[in-house]
Amino acid sequence: MNEPLAQALVEALGPAPFRFTPSQPVMQSPAFSWAFKLLATAIVFGAAVWLALLWGDKSPAAVSRSAAMTWFAAGVLLMLYTWWHIVTGRTRLDTELLRQTWVWDKKMELRELAYAKLIRVRGLDWLIAPRLYVRTLMGKFSVFYACDENMINDFERLVKELAEFRRMQ
Repeated sequence: MNEPLAQALVEALGPAPFRFTPSQPVMQSPAFSWAFKLLATAIVFGAAVWLALLWGDKSPAAVSRSAAMTWFAAGVLLMLYTWWHIVTGRTRLDTELLRQTWVWDKKMELRELAYAKLIRVRGLDWLIAPRLYVRTLMGKFSVFYACDENMINDFERLVKELAEFRRMQ
């Protein structure tokens, strides 16, 4: 095949897929740190105890607030649902994709990545989970959280390698 024809074929097919190899074949990390999980637990169960105390109040003024209490209970239930996903959420990185279990599971194929940025507050990683913001060639974006140092190091390497890969195209 001649050179101009090969170049035209490559351009017609679009950019080459990005390839990344993590430091381990499959990496997994809790999405959030134990300190953040502890803080979330204190807030959610504190609100649940407060709700129970308010619900147990049988004064005449409290009885007329029963509709408002139902909305408060619904809010606490939503908080419990979110808390469960904070406690059990995990992030996984392999050679094919990024995946995180969450309220709605997220996944992003590495070959489609166009941009990545690691967002973190250095010194507060123990509380505020570092997050990897990624965007695909089609503009779809997502954010993946991780608290394991090895996973964060691979996130940093992924950001650098992706930037270099896209700059070379």
